[in-house]
Amino acid sequence: MTVREEIEKLKKEKNAVILAHYYVSPEVQELADYIGDSFYLSKVAVGLEEQTIVFCGVSFMGESAKVLNPEKTVLMPDAAADCAMAHMADAQIVEKMRRTYDDLAVVCYINSTAELKSCSDVCVTSANAVQIVKALPNKNIFFIPDRNLAHYIAGLVPEKHFVYNEGYCPVHEQMQTSEILKAKEAHPAAEVLSHPECPEKVLEISDYIGSTSGIIKYAGESAAGEFIVCTENGVRYELEKRYPDKKFWFTETEPVCRDMKLITPEKILHVLRTGENEVKMEESLRKTAGRPLEKMLELAK
Repeated sequence: MTVREEIEKLKKEKNAVILAHYYVSPEVQELADYIGDSFYLSKVAVGLEEQTIVFCGVSFMGESAKVLNPEKTVLMPDAAADCAMAHMADAQIVEKMRRTYDDLAVVCYINSTAELKSCSDVCVTSANAVQIVKALPNKNIFFIPDRNLAHYIAGLVPEKHFVYNEGYCPVHEQMQTSEILKAKEAHPAAEVLSHPECPEKVLEISDYIGSTSGIIKYAGESAAGEFIVCTENGVRYELEKRYPDKKFWFTETEPVCRDMKLITPEKILHVLRTGENEVKMEESLRKTAGRPLEKMLELAK
């Protein structure tokens, strides 16, 4: 029996479903029942009939799935797969900002730990941040943990006053404008598609800025036939699958999230067999972290 066949057999036996982020490797995406970005997967996780969720992503994603599905078993194929940015703020800085600014909303990017969510007012993703920030009654916005996404959203919602944290995604932060321009020289007809976690200088030379799902959608709707993609290279699989007649280029130094790539089919099989790497959470933390996530889902309808 192949790894895939055994996974399919165990999924039926264990009443399990596999969720995968666009940044995991193609062979993992091929096994998934649902593939998407953080916003899509957070919505899908709510209301699934299956009792066990195998979450092919990093730790904050599994935590969010558990927060929203307390009665279900959430398994992580690799317990070490983490997101550095998710830890780049803490309760102390949040409390300091609450003391400093009146009429403040703490807006927490979903790429964050459950502890960080628990001291926030609302969660957002790159796909829904503008919509949610506009809907908030507060004038002052403390956006955590990512500074690049915060600056981008602030530019689109000028009526709000943003306070910035110094977190960042190490993968997007390392995108180099020189490499993008070099790729543009090699492919002059290509449009540049960038994730808003990229630095401002990258966004300035982009033709489109949006979430991973937004980038995929735009590539399908654009009249262009070539694209330089400025986000994690796992998205190549979905782009090429959906649009086989279009060309997708990445920078010479390809953006790779090593943590996302820790996940393999063999590790999915292992957790289905053993039930290892289950996401556990104190009920008090689950409840407090759940409020901003539930508010996000409500405001993003």
